[in-house]
Amino acid sequence: MPRKLSTDDELLARLRTLTAQARERAEYQRSQVELAIALQRGMLPRDLPDTPRFHLAVRYAPATYGLNVGGDWYDAFTLPDGRIGLSIGDVQGHNIEAAAFMGQVRAGLRALASVTGEPGELLSRTNDLLITLGNDLFATCTFMRLDPETGVLESARAGHIPFVWATADGKSGIGEDEGGPPLGIEPGTAYPVSRFRLTTGGMFVLLTDGVVEGPSMNIEEGLDQVARLAGIAAVAGLEAHSLAAAVIKGAEQVGHEDDAAVLVMGHDGLDGTP
Repeated sequence: MPRKLSTDDELLARLRTLTAQARERAEYQRSQVELAIALQRGMLPRDLPDTPRFHLAVRYAPATYGLNVGGDWYDAFTLPDGRIGLSIGDVQGHNIEAAAFMGQVRAGLRALASVTGEPGELLSRTNDLLITLGNDLFATCTFMRLDPETGVLESARAGHIPFVWATADGKSGIGEDEGGPPLGIEPGTAYPVSRFRLTTGGMFVLLTDGVVEGPSMNIEEGLDQVARLAGIAAVAGLEAHSLAAAVIKGAEQVGHEDDAAVLVMGHDGLDGTP
């Protein structure tokens, strides 16, 4: 006759089963995270435009806790007329679907920028395109168009946090441009455009909320901290790469489990001096 399992044997068998199930779930979760991170990195640009008097630098830190891999992105590319397009944004949610939607938003912006690079119109067209896709997700975004010949910078925001600026003469602050709602929510939305002329050397910092907001820091404190860093960098004549590294390092203080993306544009001013 077969031996009857004792209570201890039954507990051990149950424990082995639970352990195997937990291992399978952990392996599945790890593969999902690795897939989402690979998807993100594959959709981010490998090269940035190289323009005299203007210097671009980026830093990106994906979330690595659980499945909190979201859809933050940055982009910089040359428009058909020779001007430079800069974008940064954040997709709602933290999963593979958010990372995939990020790719759609970034690709849509690039494709439509070949038709119009005017920031307000570009965001409006991208917004309408995303709505036609029937996805329940939405994205915040800032898009800027830079004319390297004249130093004119145009900017429009779709629900995204403001940029930070600093100049070599010791001034710095947080952008106060008017924005519109996130992309993918309301069809026919108009996005106002702000225009600047970069006559004095300095820095512009575009970032996502994972850099400046979290359990340990509110967004106002985070933006003020970045403005201080940008001000120091502009006065000291530091490179854009140095400021980008300092800003992403400061993101560790917010206590977040979110993606963090930084795009820094350093400019020498129209006279060519730092």
